[in-house]
Amino acid sequence: MKIKLSNKRLGAFLAVTGIVMFSAKAIMVKLGYRYDVDALTLLLLRMIFALPFYLFISIRETKKKNQYQLSRKDILFVFGLGFIGYYIASYFDFYGLQFISASLERLVLFIYPTLVIIISSLALKKKATKIQIYAILITYLGIFVAFADDLSFESERLWLGVISIIVSAFTYALYLVGSGTLIPKLGSVRFTAYAMTASCLMVILHYSVANTYEVLNQSWEVYALGFVMAMASTVIPSFLISEAIKRLGASNFAIYGSLGPISTIILAIIFLGERIDFYQIIGTVIVILGVSIINLKKT
Repeated sequence: MKIKLSNKRLGAFLAVTGIVMFSAKAIMVKLGYRYDVDALTLLLLRMIFALPFYLFISIRETKKKNQYQLSRKDILFVFGLGFIGYYIASYFDFYGLQFISASLERLVLFIYPTLVIIISSLALKKKATKIQIYAILITYLGIFVAFADDLSFESERLWLGVISIIVSAFTYALYLVGSGTLIPKLGSVRFTAYAMTASCLMVILHYSVANTYEVLNQSWEVYALGFVMAMASTVIPSFLISEAIKRLGASNFAIYGSLGPISTIILAIIFLGERIDFYQIIGTVIVILGVSIINLKKT
């Protein structure tokens, strides 16, 4: 018996899977910092291991016939999205994780669904629906309940971490909105391969300009984390998320991002030894409820 998923349900499955895989990135970054590696070196390792896969797919997609031909404007747009989405956003995310916990990072990063809807409203004239607004309010409530006990601002460096993650959230929101306009033209695979290749090259350029060779003097654990981060939290989820955006739209996809903090809680418990309390359990239930509301909207 074959089970046929609707376009929206398949998009939701891809979105959730991609988000959970991306959420593991924060855990691996925190594990990497235990080996005294800096943010730029970790980011470089992530991109170096990912680059061959994106280059291969980019070349394969370029050779295909009867496809949309990129204009000069499109090329600049793709590189621009790669620059802000997986270079700037990733760098500030890695940098901020030096000062705050993985759980708090996900909480702050979760402002991006609201930013996506605001940017879409201003730039693309897409009015937010009542269902989107209700879903965001409910999921924000769930996130607040889940992490209320963790919001301690005693550290002098905490605000630096929070501001860095806010910058990451804003640039990632710009990427999501922009990708929603290019993916229909290029297809999710082609767009992702091009944008990610651009971002990988920009990270390598940044590292070269920084004139540091710390990447050559790391333990095998750091290289292993970099490889796993590249595969499980970069290459695979980047394609899943692009396809999800194609099926759901940037605004609806962004709301599914509320599952990111919840998956981070679970992964932090397993790999970082963090503990879950009653409020986190209640918050998880509320977040799942908020995400479920999206499915009430008919396709």
